[in-house]
Parts: sequence; C-alpha cells; structure tokens
Amino acid sequence: KIKRDLKVALLNYHYDSELLKRQYLHEQPNEYQIQIAKNISDTKRELEKARRELLELKYRVFYNRPLPSLDSIQVSIPKLDDNNDQQSIDKYEKIIHRNKLDAMAIKILEAETKFYQCSKIFDDELSTMWRNHRELVKNKGMPTQLTDIINQRLTIMSDRWRDIYIYRIQCFSLASYYNDIDPMLERIGFSSSLLIDTSHRLIPEQLKLLNRGPTYVPPCQLSISSLNQSIDDIIKKQYASLKHQLNNVFSKYHVNIALSMDIQQKISDTFTNLFSMPVPSKIQQRGLHEKHLVQSIRFAFNKQNLILRRTADNKNTFYLGNRKEFEAKANDYLMKSHDYIVFSSKYKCNELKEMIESMNELLMRLKTNKSISDNVYHRLLIDASKVKLPYLYFLPDVSIENEISMVPIITSAYSATWKIGKYLNDLLRPFVNKILQPTTFRDEPDFMQKLLQYVHIDKRLRSTTLFCTLQISNYYALDLHQHMIDTLGCFLRDNLSSNKLEQLTIQTIKNLLHIYLYYNIFYYKNQIYKMAKGSPTTMALSETLSTIYLFVWESRITKELRSKNELFGRYKDQIFFTWNNSNEKELCRFLQTLQDKDSPIQFQQRIASTVRFLNVHIDNLKGELSTRIYHQSMMGKYSLPYVVGHSKQAHSDRFQSALIRAVCCSSSLDDFHLELVTLELTCLTNGYSLQFVETQVEHFFGYFHAHEMRYSKDPTMYDRFRKNWFSYMTMQYQLTDKLHQFNDKGQLIQLNYHYEQGPRCEFNEQFHRLWSHYFHQHPTLSKEKTKVLLTSKQQYSLNTLLAEEKPANLIQ
Repeated sequence: KIKRDLKVALLNYHYDSELLKRQYLHEQPNEYQIQIAKNISDTKRELEKARRELLELKYRVFYNRPLPSLDSIQVSIPKLDDNNDQQSIDKYEKIIHRNKLDAMAIKILEAETKFYQCSKIFDDELSTMWRNHRELVKNKGMPTQLTDIINQRLTIMSDRWRDIYIYRIQCFSLASYYNDIDPMLERIGFSSSLLIDTSHRLIPEQLKLLNRGPTYVPPCQLSISSLNQSIDDIIKKQYASLKHQLNNVFSKYHVNIALSMDIQQKISDTFTNLFSMPVPSKIQQRGLHEKHLVQSIRFAFNKQNLILRRTADNKNTFYLGNRKEFEAKANDYLMKSHDYIVFSSKYKCNELKEMIESMNELLMRLKTNKSISDNVYHRLLIDASKVKLPYLYFLPDVSIENEISMVPIITSAYSATWKIGKYLNDLLRPFVNKILQPTTFRDEPDFMQKLLQYVHIDKRLRSTTLFCTLQISNYYALDLHQHMIDTLGCFLRDNLSSNKLEQLTIQTIKNLLHIYLYYNIFYYKNQIYKMAKGSPTTMALSETLSTIYLFVWESRITKELRSKNELFGRYKDQIFFTWNNSNEKELCRFLQTLQDKDSPIQFQQRIASTVRFLNVHIDNLKGELSTRIYHQSMMGKYSLPYVVGHSKQAHSDRFQSALIRAVCCSSSLDDFHLELVTLELTCLTNGYSLQFVETQVEHFFGYFHAHEMRYSKDPTMYDRFRKNWFSYMTMQYQLTDKLHQFNDKGQLIQLNYHYEQGPRCEFNEQFHRLWSHYFHQHPTLSKEKTKVLLTSKQQYSLNTLLAEEKPANLIQ
C-alpha cells in the first residue's frame, strides 16, 4: 500500500510539473528565460536529492539499518575460541559497531559537503536571476507570471523528494520492526551500550532493552505500578517529595502558616491541573511490556548467576558478568588494598552506637572549650537513630582493553560523618577555590583558552616546546589521615591572614577533620571496615582535601615553572604543563625527584610534543598548535554519558556542552565538523530522534545567528565563531561563580519533583511565577536575595531497576 501510494503521488507530481512546463512555454519566454528556468530546476533537483540523501543516512543510524556496502566489515571477525564464544562475539561486535559508525560519519560528512555545494549552486542561480532582473539587464527580465510558475515547480520538486524520502524512512521503520520476527534480516548494526563478559542465555529482546543503557527510563512505571489507583492518587505520589521540600523551606525561613498553606495549595493545584492526564494506550502497552521484560531479566540474572553494573567511566554503558567471578575480583581488590582495615569482623549494633557516642563526646569537648558555638554543635550532633551505615559496592573499569578492574564506591548519605563532612566542605571549599583558581582548569574550554593565550598572546610556543601530563592514580587516597590533617593545617597557615577561617580556628578545623577522617566506616559482606587513607569519593569533602594536598605537593613544580612563564594547571587528578627549559631527559630527572620513595603521590607521566589532556589531543607541529577532541576508548566514542534525574533534559544539556567543547577544542574546521557528526550519531544510535538532534544543533548554531556555519568551509568565519563561544564560556564561568556565591551564603534553594509525562516546562514557568508573586517583597526569599532551582527527576531508570548496587544482605 505504501509503495502504491508513492507511485500515485509521483504520477500526480509528474503531471502537475508537465502542466507548469507547458504553461511556462505558453508565456513565450525568450532563450535566457528558458535557460534560467532549466538551470534553477536542475540545481533545485540536485539540492533536494542531496538533502534527502543526507537525512536518509542519519535515519539509517537511528533505525539501525547500516548501508549494505558496510557489511563487508563483518568479514574481519576471526575464528572464535570455543571456550570464550560469548566474550569474543561481544568484543568483535563492538569493533564492528565502532567501525561502521566511523564509516557512516565519513559518508555523512561527504553528503554534507555535497549538500552545501548544491545549496550554494542553487542560491547562486536564484540570486543571478533576481540580480539581472533588478539591474534591468537587457533581455534578462523575469515577468511575475514566469517567476510564479518557477516557484510552483520548485514546490512540486520539494514535495516529490519529500514523499520519496518518507517512503524510504517508512521502509527502514518496517524493516526494524520485522527484524524482531525474521532473523534473516538481522545484521550487526550500530547500537551497543552493553559489555558482555560471560556466557548467558538471555533472549534478544532482553539484550535489546539492556542495550539502552543504565540511564534509560522505561515509560510511566509509576503510573503502571499504580493501575488500581486513581489519577489523583498517582499525582499525589509524584508531588509528595516537592511538598515535603517546600514545607522544609517554609519552616527554615519562618514563612507564616497562612501564607505557606496558600502557596502550597496554588502550587499543588497547578501541578495537578497540568499533570493529571491519562497515559496514552500505546505508551501504557509499551510500559507494561518493558515492566514484564525487566522482571524476566531479574529472574534470568538470579537463575544464571549474572551480575549487571554500570561502568565506572560514567558512560551510559552496562557491564554483564558472572556474579561469582565479579565478586572474586572484588574480594581480591579488598584484600590487597592498603586503604581499608577491618574494624569489626562481625556487625555489632552496640559498637556502632559506642562510636557515635565517642564522636558526640569529642564535639561536646569542642563546645565546652568554646571552639565551636552552640549552634554549630547542635548542627553537627549525631542522632544514632537517623544514621545509615555506609556500604561498599564495586563498578567495573573497562578502560583497558581485555582487562576488567574494580573501582570501589562507598555510599555516604546520612552516615555518621555526613554532617561534619558537609559542614567542613561548605567552610573550606569557597576559600580553597579562591586560592587555587589561577592553577585550576575548570573544563576543556577553560584549558583551551589558557593554552591559546600561552601560544598567541604570550607567544611562548616554540618548535622545541614539550608538553607534560601527569595522571594521579591515588587521587582519593593520597596519604595517611594524620598527614592529610597536617597538610591542611600548613595550607591554612600559609594562606590565611589570621588564625581563623570565619569563626573557627585552624586547630578547631583540624580537630573536626580528625573526627571526620578517623570515623569513616562502611560494611561489605557482614564485615565492618575503616578507612586508613582518604574518605568516601561520594563525599564532596574528599575532593576538597585531595585538592589541598596536591596544591601543596605541586608547589615544587609551580615554583620551577613560574619564573619561566610556563603554563601550568590541574583538573582534579590530571596535571598539564609546558616545558621550554631543556630536553626531555632533564624534565624526567626533575619529575623523578617528585616521585621518590618517600612520596605518597603516585602518578603516570607523559612528555612529548603530542599529548592528550582531558578530552583534548594536543600537537606541537614545529611551533604551530593543533588541537582536536580525543576519545579515550573504543566504547566511549559513541556512548552517551551516564546521568541521573531527568535523562532527556540532562542529555540535552550535555549535548550542548559537548558541542561547545567541540568548537573550543577543534583548531581545524574539518575536525570540528567530524566531531559534530560524531555527536549527532551518538544521540541517534542511542535512540534519540533526528528531530531531537536537529533541534539541539539548530539551537547551537542559532545562538550567534550562524546557521551558515553548519556546512561552511570558511576558516575565517570559523575563527570568529570560536571566539564567540570562548566569550560565551567566560560569561558562563561568571554566572557559575555567582551561583556558588548564592550557595555559600545559604541563598540557593534546590527543589525537585518526580516526573513521568506532561508539560514540564510550563509547570516550571508557573512555579517561578507563583514564587515571585508571593515572595517579591520577602526579606529572604525574594528573587534578588535567593536563587531557586527547580528540576524534575525520573525515578525508574534501568540502573535503579536492575543493577542492585546495594548489597542484598543489608544490615539493619
């Protein structure tokens, strides 16, 4: 039927086009008018054909329908090992996925070049016609009757090629559908967010769901799990968390009861009115199907002794392994690690209570000595009934090919040290950031701005300039607790003008840090462990302490480089600096002095004229700087980031950030275009529609009204475009700093609500409108005094439903 409808439509277009052609000749055009109409029609035909070919290539990726010409890539699969079939198949399929996407990226770039050329030729023909007409060139005028006919023919051409394109896309869609039924249609495609490291008996449909990755949210699971409840009851569940948060805010800022009840009612009514809608039947069927599929996967995992984890690289990728082997690796890691010691071989409730009493006693001493105020004491006092014992779980690190290593994650929310850790971090972080700002890279665009200043403004890059990168391998466990405390004390003494930071003396801060570091415990398989080095990576204070320790340690490097006007900076556990002083051997000797046997810092170094730092590939080409985006792993290139909250909104924000990073880090226009296509394919192969991708890309180029930049090959235009985005990022850094200032002063209110479907943006706008209306004259909650951030979050991601990171033998 679809094919028949297309044939009928094409006959109608041909008929209408022939009528217009005869009508045009009936107007008795001269030779020029006949030729210009032919030229415009021919170039329009080529333009529409090029446009549709480009879109078709992108839809092939979305529907997982590779070009048949790419099937030859599969020939490269070697003979499989009978003892390792599943792992071998998965490994080589990943290689094929990557190679096919790389090939598609090249073909799309070629199609974009062709489209740009056709567009330019068509525009030139059209502008030539109108220019001759306006300038009254002899025998080259164009009467209105002729231009109207030309415009009608152009519209018919666009419609004709649109229908052909729609037909072909429908064929892809049907092929994708029937692929589930006819295994003969199955070919290795593009999508792959699942690493398989064991044999299994999962069916294709289960694997297809797991390939959506840990971030994927099956639709409307809250509504589906509450089918026996009314829509009002479901809405109350969704609104409950926001209601609780608002009550806490109104209580904290002493909003009178009548006013708080009034605004709560208005917000609740708005929420109910906007989100009280039944789930569409197709979405409900899909949600029910995926709910049953999740249940079947859980059953299969238990029966086949499988374990599922998201990967440690924070990509939207699952790792599927054998539970027994995974836990053996985890146990081996724990036994060999020097960062943890056994606190108790068996859980005893009274021991935990004694520990909390000891911590409270230390806080009481500080209060008695007037080292901390009553307010701070009550703020930090630990209520044993509300403490949650942290637990340890592991994520697989798959960054090294053919090797799976363990990354420990210790939960921290509501632990015994949680309050003290948050208080110390809120106290230290603003001061530390201010001191470290000159030698800190915020992100890739900030790094690039400073590198370009070093090259083009300071003019320090020479043909012999070396780049050096250091990767700190023990970033979160740098040294023993007492050494960390002593280092913090030295840092504060060296940088404070007095003996106090706000109301606390340096010694008091050290005492509080002592409580925090020495009382960090967690459990794993019914044993209680204590941390001998560092603290949980899930605590923000861990990052702050590591930053302080490295700042003191790296002063030996900065002292050497400062006098030479070299560039130096650090982003978390990665350091970059330039070197013009001497050759590579002397630099190696200098770095060796930093890594002597007494130094607790462990790092890997790279010294060369070509290095990779963060996600940037940096080349010194005989005194000329060349940079581009670098993708660290085979899997990572076409993987979305792992996000929590509202996955689509988060991926939309990350897409914009990745586009900005691409333009800031790509010195070559060709490299930028390749990275742009890579980002588009990343979204398409992970299930986001072409409309989503086009909206994001159009927004990016439209921000500076530079739509022509998308396909342009003009390097001068590209340089201006880059400068605009560097200026934009400078402004964004200033806004981020202001937001941090609001947070540091306790003037940032962060709220969220559970979201499944409905007009999210409209609710957010009405919420802020209501807030401004009620609090525009409030001494604390007005728009000028307080920043309110309202976000939505989705509750049931695949990671939440399947990963089971929390140990099964939870200690109550």
